Amino acid sequence: MPARATDARRAAVLGKPIAHSLSPVLHRAAYDELGLTDWSYERFEVDEAGLPSFFEKLGPEWAGLSLTMPLKRAVIPLVDEISETAASVDAVNTVVFAEDGRRIGDNTDIPGMVAALREHGIEQVGSAAILGAGATASSALAALARICTGEVVAYVRSEARAAEMRQWGERLDVEVRTADWADAEQALRAPLVIATTPAGTTDALAAAVPERPATLFDVLYEPWPTELAARWSMFGGAVVSGLDLLVHQAVLQVERMTGRSPAPLDAMRRAGEKALAAR
Repeated sequence: MPARATDARRAAVLGKPIAHSLSPVLHRAAYDELGLTDWSYERFEVDEAGLPSFFEKLGPEWAGLSLTMPLKRAVIPLVDEISETAASVDAVNTVVFAEDGRRIGDNTDIPGMVAALREHGIEQVGSAAILGAGATASSALAALARICTGEVVAYVRSEARAAEMRQWGERLDVEVRTADWADAEQALRAPLVIATTPAGTTDALAAAVPERPATLFDVLYEPWPTELAARWSMFGGAVVSGLDLLVHQAVLQVERMTGRSPAPLDAMRRAGEKALAAR
């Protein structure tokens, strides 16, 4: 268990670049709501080479760390144990420092995705499509392993990426078929579409949104809405945003780091929306 809520504790998000991160806004909103007046949450720009030395300097006041790119795999050798969820995709986005000094690596992106979908009424789907094949796509596959009963089609740009997604499918016990990005318009007819690509990548697909789209989970939150999400909403489809994912995974991080549950989802979402509107 983390230290008592009355103890002055520190937490932070690490990555490079990091200035854009909304994590401090979300975590601080949670601390305010939970009355954790002695807790602080900061951001530090740290790359893979600097991560070991950053860990060496951490004192007993540290409760936990959030990790973004490019550190989610680089941190694994620096923790004492990792959760089954994190091990399933070789990615740690959360480190909790236990009272006995152990560093425990976890992944809240995967259950965060599941929770964000559940909040929008998606408990189970018969099939799904993934746009992209990067690190977020493997987390999406792991989330789909929990809710998808049939085939997942991944639309990718190269055979190397296609082979990676098929390997992830085998590892996660998900039925994965790969297709060329040139045919990505076909993905938009799936019961659930998860877009995991960088900003602007799916803009060209917006014109191909069908008249009765189902559910789109677009992991971006800035700029928002994406052209694809805006068109999807215009046609009456359900849209789950990257902010939904960010908030739900942060809720789980707060609970693990503070030992307080439930974390204040609504207050954290409001803080995130306010911060994005201010940008």
